[in-house]
Amino acid sequence: MPTRWIPYVKALVHVVCLLPLLKLLQQYQSGALGLLADPVNYITHQTGYWALFLLMASLAVTPVRRLHPKLANLIRFRRLLGLYAFFYATLHLGTYVFLFSGYDVPTVWAGLKAGHLGVVSEQWKLVWPTVLADLKKRRFIQVGLFAWVLLLALAVTSPAFVMRWMGGKAWRRVHYAVYVAGMAGCVHYWWLV
Repeated sequence: MPTRWIPYVKALVHVVCLLPLLKLLQQYQSGALGLLADPVNYITHQTGYWALFLLMASLAVTPVRRLHPKLANLIRFRRLLGLYAFFYATLHLGTYVFLFSGYDVPTVWAGLKAGHLGVVSEQWKLVWPTVLADLKKRRFIQVGLFAWVLLLALAVTSPAFVMRWMGGKAWRRVHYAVYVAGMAGCVHYWWLV
């Protein structure tokens, strides 16, 4: 791929990576999401599928680019795909915490509009025992949370200035955790199914 195409292909990758979110938002706005038997479960699964798919796509960049010298520029998309994987993994976790666990989002929203900032922590204190009990009881949630924490560490250390600050060797050692995160994501999905 010629270097001059990179900005256009990156723009295309951004659009493609945002399509699942746009589809969910469109389903929400049209009311189609509310017609599903379990909309929260649907959102949880869709965001989880896309997180895992994009994580696997980012891992596939390195072996694919080694197939032919013309594919060497694919490395410029690995970080982008990894950050979108983290984005969807965060939506996946957020859906579990804020919609599935019983966190009362409308009450929090009304409280914030009224200027009561404490309502956020009050609701969190109400659902925290449920989330903790779920975490202790279900191994697939433990593995999924472990994968998300690894992806968080990778996302935080992904900017170029952090790489310069850490040094190349230390940064590479941290970023080998992407393979552990990929395996943990697959185990999370496998145990769930």
